[in-house]
Amino acid sequence: MDDLEFSIVIPYKQRRDNLKITLETLATQTVDGIPFEVVVGVMEYAVEYVELCREFADRLRIVSVLADEEWSQSTARNLALKQARGRVVVFLDADMAVPRGFLRNLRDRHFAHGQNACVVGQAVGYEDVVDTDTDAADLLPHQQYRDVLAELEAREDVPIMDERWTPEFAPVVLRCPWALVRSGLVALPRTLIEQHRLFFDEGFRGWGPEDQEWGLRISLTGTPILFQQDVYAVHMPHSRDTAANGRTAWLNNRYYLRKWPRRELELALSFGWTKTALIYADVEADLSRAAGSEQAQSLGVVRARVDGRDTLLVGALLDARSLPTADTTALLDSGSTPEVFPLAGFGLPYEDDGVEECRILAPVSMLREEYRSAIVREARRAAKNVVIEGADRPHSALLAG
Repeated sequence: MDDLEFSIVIPYKQRRDNLKITLETLATQTVDGIPFEVVVGVMEYAVEYVELCREFADRLRIVSVLADEEWSQSTARNLALKQARGRVVVFLDADMAVPRGFLRNLRDRHFAHGQNACVVGQAVGYEDVVDTDTDAADLLPHQQYRDVLAELEAREDVPIMDERWTPEFAPVVLRCPWALVRSGLVALPRTLIEQHRLFFDEGFRGWGPEDQEWGLRISLTGTPILFQQDVYAVHMPHSRDTAANGRTAWLNNRYYLRKWPRRELELALSFGWTKTALIYADVEADLSRAAGSEQAQSLGVVRARVDGRDTLLVGALLDARSLPTADTTALLDSGSTPEVFPLAGFGLPYEDDGVEECRILAPVSMLREEYRSAIVREARRAAKNVVIEGADRPHSALLAG
């Protein structure tokens, strides 16, 4: 098993028709003797899944890990990942059809020399989903997917078929490439995963940014994230409950921000990723001017007891260690232990109306109107009551009210 070149890791539940096409495209790889396995994390005990595996028993080496639990992309991937033995792990969703030369291309052009990189591929037709509560979506016959893929492989150059490769997203790729990682099609060395414990965070429940957060942790290891246009797969349509996805994404994004309170994340919650990449430097300069004080290095958010109430202070002055300055601690009730985040307030790691009161302190009023409005909007979401202090009052004077 240790001589395997690739482990294809697939999360699965109730997508038999999609998975069958994915397995067909893997079974017809022109691999030139490349040994590989398919490892599936299955979140159900299903007879139809076992029968599907039996159909491919003579063509694919399939390893299955089954658990009858609530659906979780992170859990399903981790179940499979812990059994992977290939030199390179390829994460592939159960609704992705790959070209015949997919694995050969990955080996020869991207991992032939032991490259330590995270390769992200194009997901063709990723947005071609059905926004409905139904359980199924119309799939093309397997042969039609093969024909589309064969046509693409016959071209001398691979076209851009995924929006992440367009000029609009170029600033995001430059500043925070991890934000565009989608685990539906990603490949990286198994040794990298094992060395840095790069498993998926199972604290994310339901639909959300678990793969983006995983990409962030990959980036923090110093591993380059490479968007390779010649690596691609066709994403098959499936049903999607956008309202339900939005509800879980809302909670997951707050969990994400609490775990990684970074400026890029909070800005993206207010402005989206493409605009965040463009305004990031401008926002940082504006925040630095607003902090102003010699003892302060930045603005942050502090949650503590103030005048006996659960209060969030937005625009609080923080020192070089991201701890509240004396001006900030002077506002807090004696004995109150503050929760501090190095965030400006564009995004807050709290549920809707999760805080009794929010005070937007004077430094925020020094920001340009667009940024100030975004912070006020987020404060009104997170707090039951919002008090906005003016720039005409010294920061320390806010203690009076």
